[in-house]
Amino acid sequence: MTEQDSASRPVTPPSWRVFHATGQAPAGDLPGLPSPPPWRVFSGSPLQQAPPDDAQSALRRLGIVQEGPQLRGEEIDTVNAALLLRRPLLITGPPGVGKSTLAYLVARELGLGRVLPWSIVSRTTLRGGLYEYDAIGRAQAIAAWRAGGNAGADTPGSAPALGDFLTLGPLGTALLAYARPRVLLVDELDKSDIDLPNDLLHVLENGSYEIPELVRAGAADVSVFTDDPHSRAVIESGRVECAEFPVVVITSNGEREFPAAFRRRCLPLEMRPPSREQLVSIVVSHLHQRPEGIEALVDDFVRRLDGGGTQSVDQLLNAVQLTTAHGLRADSDGRKLIEMLLRDLSKGR
Repeated sequence: MTEQDSASRPVTPPSWRVFHATGQAPAGDLPGLPSPPPWRVFSGSPLQQAPPDDAQSALRRLGIVQEGPQLRGEEIDTVNAALLLRRPLLITGPPGVGKSTLAYLVARELGLGRVLPWSIVSRTTLRGGLYEYDAIGRAQAIAAWRAGGNAGADTPGSAPALGDFLTLGPLGTALLAYARPRVLLVDELDKSDIDLPNDLLHVLENGSYEIPELVRAGAADVSVFTDDPHSRAVIESGRVECAEFPVVVITSNGEREFPAAFRRRCLPLEMRPPSREQLVSIVVSHLHQRPEGIEALVDDFVRRLDGGGTQSVDQLLNAVQLTTAHGLRADSDGRKLIEMLLRDLSKGR
């Protein structure tokens, strides 16, 4: 083949997808992530230890994932766009369609360690997501230390350390400097106080925050607790900045609109109820087998969804579990119980 022939051949570009929604943990080396856009480069330090894994939580959420993609093609593309652009995902859809499960799917497939869940309620504040400082506990510890005869002692470092009373929240932990991004799940943001989405803007845009208590102390390096069990991190000069922007999955049940300034910083993803094939795959994943007779229950569940009902996949799993593992007959005396399990959640009872 001549050089001219070689140059004229079309070059197939590599796939831009780094996430394929298989839910399969990497068997060897961790999947590589593309470089971020120039405007989403961060330079936080010091690099923290790799996060712990939480296989048990992932197993509860995902089960043993079957072969094939767990999401629709357009959903996979949106997730990949968020990964490439280093932008949060704002996921909407009815309850029970797998919005929060997506965070665990990404973490398992890309080998990003434990998901950092931040469940939102009306009392949730930005500071609570970033860190908690136990000022009363520290004051009591200092008082006890002084009562032990140390008030005038020249023993640097023997007083209760400030970092022992400071714990980073899920958001604060996600923004630590890691070599690979953490996965942060901000669950049901629409239940928050009206100001929280606006309060998040600065942090999500800049990938950093300060802890005033550490800044005032003037300490160069302080070891604090993190949201990961039994883990600590070193913070320099009271400021935290990520090295890799975290994978932020924000879920909403659509109970209210978010400000335009917040929405433009996120990539929207509206999740639809799973297809019949996906429902069967979900059941097999969680029950670790394909029970006989599940087709009738799946078809019943799909008919309820198509009829405009509000149902959760959890309801289907409960019904299948009772009718397969515990011998309940769905077509006789157990029909009333199955009706209760698969009830329309929008009706309040």
